[in-house]
Amino acid sequence: MANGMFSTKGRYALRAMGDLAQHPGWVSLGDVSERQHISRKYLEQVIALMHKAGYVESLRGKGGGYRLTKKPEEYTLGQILRVAEGGSLAPVSCLDCTNDEICPIVDTCPTVEMWRDLGKVTSGYLDSKTLADLIHEEGDE
Repeated sequence: MANGMFSTKGRYALRAMGDLAQHPGWVSLGDVSERQHISRKYLEQVIALMHKAGYVESLRGKGGGYRLTKKPEEYTLGQILRVAEGGSLAPVSCLDCTNDEICPIVDTCPTVEMWRDLGKVTSGYLDSKTLADLIHEEGDE
């Protein structure tokens, strides 16, 4: 069984993007890795997803690194998690339209509506929060 609703990749994506939001300008992955206690190799995979989605840009060479392509308030946490998680924030696999599996009892399952409603609440919450909210909350502790 998984250890929660979101994978390590999703959690690390939020931490990495939050770190970039807190440090304007070009930021080296080594610095993000050190501050966030994420292995550089794993961080490279996560940042590659964010780069492919157009959420970060990169600059090679001395003084280079990564930076956000937009202001922190222009990214929702839902957007970042969907990219990191492969498109879906479904709380259970039977509601994940990206997995090519249709549950054989979806029409008669007594729990499907509850899971669907939980997914709507979760998505609504994550889509209402931005990267700016995340970094302001961290700073308020």
